[in-house]
Amino acid sequence: MKPVLTSPRPVLLVGGAPLEGETLAALHGHYSHIVAADGGADQLAQHDLRPDAIIGDLDSLHAPDSWGDIPVHHIAEQDSTDFDKCVSRVDAPILFAVGFNGARLDHGLAAFSTVAQSPATVVLAGGGDLCCRLQGRIALDIGAGTRVSLFPMGQTTGVHSRGLRWSVDGLEMAPAARIGTSNEATGPVEVEMVGEAVLLIVPLDCLSPLITALKAQS
Repeated sequence: MKPVLTSPRPVLLVGGAPLEGETLAALHGHYSHIVAADGGADQLAQHDLRPDAIIGDLDSLHAPDSWGDIPVHHIAEQDSTDFDKCVSRVDAPILFAVGFNGARLDHGLAAFSTVAQSPATVVLAGGGDLCCRLQGRIALDIGAGTRVSLFPMGQTTGVHSRGLRWSVDGLEMAPAARIGTSNEATGPVEVEMVGEAVLLIVPLDCLSPLITALKAQS
C-alpha cells in the first residue's frame, strides 16, 4: 500500500492513552513528523501539539471534521488496531510510539504484539521504558547497572549475549516458559537471537544509545 507519510528521519506515532511529559521531552528533537492514531490527536492537543496526519477508524477522535488542513485518513476495517494502521502506512527508519500502552491492559498487549510482528523498526515508549523488537544482533553502549529485559513473543533459540550480569547464552525462551526480564548490564551489551520475535526493554534514559544501535542495524 502507498504510505500516508514518508520521511528519511524517525516519525512519532501517538495513541489515545494519556501522554507522559517526561517521555515527550525525551523524544523531542529525535523525530521529523507526528502522526496521530485516531484519538491520539486529542491527546496531542492537550500538549499544544499538532499532528501532520491522523490515521485510524475514527471511532474515538473528537470532531473528525474539525482538524482543518491536517489530513485525516479514515480506515474503516476492523481487522487491525489503529496502531497497526499507522505502522503499516508510515515509511520511516524508526517509528517512535507513545500513548499506546498506558490506558488499558489489553491495549498494551496489542501494542506489544504490533511491535513484535511489524517489519518496521518500532520503539514503544512509556512508563519510563523503551521497547523494541530484536532484529538479529544488537550492540548497546550502556553503563553498568542498567536494567535490560528480554521478553520472547514466541519460541527462541540460539541466544548469545555479552555484557549481561546473568548470561542468556544457549537458553531457549518462550512466553509461557523461560523469559529474560530484569537482567542487568555489566557494561556495553551485545545480544543475538534466532527464532521468533523477542522484545528488548531498557530504561528511557537509554534512548540515545538505542537509536545509535538501531541505526547501525539498518
